[in-house]
Amino acid sequence: MTPSPDMPRTDSRLDLVDALRGFAIVSIMLLHNIEHFDLYFSPPGEPAWLKALGQHIWDAMFAVFGGKSYAIFALLFGLTFHLQDDARARRGEDFRPRFAWRMLLLLGFGLVNSAFYEGDILAMYAVLGLVLIPVARLGTWTVFLLACFLSLQPVAWLDAFAALGSAPGKLPDPASWAYFGRAEEYLKHGSLLDVWIGNLTNGKQAVLLWSWEMGRLLQIPALFMFGMLAGRLGMFAMTDRNRSIWRRVFFGALLLLGPLIFIHGHLAAWIPAEALRRPLDAIAKPLLNLDIMLLLVTGFALLYRRPAGARALGSLRWLGRMSLTSYMMQSIVGTTLYHGFGFGLYAVTGTVAALSIGIVLAVLQGCFSAWWLRNHKQGPLEALWHRLTWIGAASSHSAQPATRVNNPS
Repeated sequence: MTPSPDMPRTDSRLDLVDALRGFAIVSIMLLHNIEHFDLYFSPPGEPAWLKALGQHIWDAMFAVFGGKSYAIFALLFGLTFHLQDDARARRGEDFRPRFAWRMLLLLGFGLVNSAFYEGDILAMYAVLGLVLIPVARLGTWTVFLLACFLSLQPVAWLDAFAALGSAPGKLPDPASWAYFGRAEEYLKHGSLLDVWIGNLTNGKQAVLLWSWEMGRLLQIPALFMFGMLAGRLGMFAMTDRNRSIWRRVFFGALLLLGPLIFIHGHLAAWIPAEALRRPLDAIAKPLLNLDIMLLLVTGFALLYRRPAGARALGSLRWLGRMSLTSYMMQSIVGTTLYHGFGFGLYAVTGTVAALSIGIVLAVLQGCFSAWWLRNHKQGPLEALWHRLTWIGAASSHSAQPATRVNNPS
């Protein structure tokens, strides 16, 4: 039986990748909503039961998705690079110079997105993505070991060794907190121009400092490399061999989950000196996030391998195929809803209300993506990015054979 256009093919690698990318987009959307797009505020007057419910939802959402959704995005970014690079290599071409130009374009998209939402990841991906250019021709084991080395946070280990023997006590707040504190004023009360200027100056400094403090500036390139290697090894192909590998990875990550949660949760009790505890936390938390990300990715793939799972999860692929458009759209719409220059909903929405708004927005965005892709091969920003990527190339070169991989991840 030939599947209908709306039914995902359970043997399609790209359908799985698109659906997984869509899953990451939706989870990012929900997290951003309950955070009021980085404008943290708990409205006064909420009933105690509603506030308690909201706290449980907040804790659960961040335990499952916080730091994991962006990791899925980064993993798929590396996979996308491999698919594009491999397609060009098969034609005897080197994609890497064009990729550098492509990252410059992504930086432009990211700066536009940053003007609305200070927590933008596109600009960071554009800069850190350049690491794929020198490693793309290295051997698989070399890249794997380099990615593992970065995942273990070598700078944090140096800080931890330097802090051995430190006296118990607290350190000053992380440097990023002061910048985030300053952002609150213009996000609540500033005009749109104030927000743009603040986000592109104070906000970018806050995000860069916070990403360094949280270990993301090393983990993101590692995830890019892991994604590239997953592409080399065909790890997202819908085969029985891969299903067996996914199962082993899933249960291996599940076995590690308990010890990692235990270690991360007991650092404060074990280590009274914050000078030592803070770098150890910067090692343990990214590893815990990586472990949960593996559970999410392999669990999703195993579910998608089943026809019932593909039917249930397949609608996410529309969002995944328009990930650049979807990501930037949620930033513009979300900040307009919550921030002071727009409707100021931060002041009246608790976690439960904000999550409900996020669910509605995700459904609407999914419907828009499905409607758009019934009439177009790519999303509007994906098409623009594609055209600009291949500007100046011969027409035969600019018509990429795998247009569905033109996504930021």
